[in-house]
Order: sequence, then C-alpha cells, then structure tokens
Amino acid sequence: MPIFRGPGMNRRGPGLIGAAARTAVVAGTASAVSGRVQQRQQARFAEQEAAQQPTPTAPQPAASQGDDIIGQLERLAALKEQGVLTEAEFEAQKARLLAE
Repeated sequence: MPIFRGPGMNRRGPGLIGAAARTAVVAGTASAVSGRVQQRQQARFAEQEAAQQPTPTAPQPAASQGDDIIGQLERLAALKEQGVLTEAEFEAQKARLLAE
C-alpha cells in the first residue's frame, strides 16, 4: 500500500536546520556537563590543599624568646671583645634588646 506524501515531504531526516539545532543542543549539554565536572574537580582540589596545609601554631613560649635574647647578648659581647663594638655601642644594643 503506497504512502501518500505531500509536497516537500520526500526528505529523510531533519534537514540542515534540524541537524544544526540538534548539534547545538548536544554541544550545549556537553559544555554544561564539562563545566560542572570542572567545578567539582576544583572543589576537590581546594579541599585537598586545605587538608595538606599545616594548622597555625600558637606563638612560641617566652622561654625561647629569652634564649634568643641571651644568644644575641652573647654575640654582642663577642663583637665587643673582638673590638668591633665599643663599650657605648655594646651598652646601647644591650639596652635595646632588654627593652623588647
């Protein structure tokens, strides 16, 4: 039994405009999906970096600062003994360190 087709109905497939529309839809969907995947990957990388960074530590106790001052005073005394610093320069630097 023959099928009657009206004028312009002999085409097979969606035609040029239909194919372009379908391609645009597929490309748009692929772009949206890849954008979401990229966002998820960036979020995962950010979480991993945050997990790898060390936690901030508390300030060092005063004892280590005292040790540092003692070390600096010893270096100043050594410079004074070598003749690099005068007595006045040594006293000025010592006063500055002890005032901190």
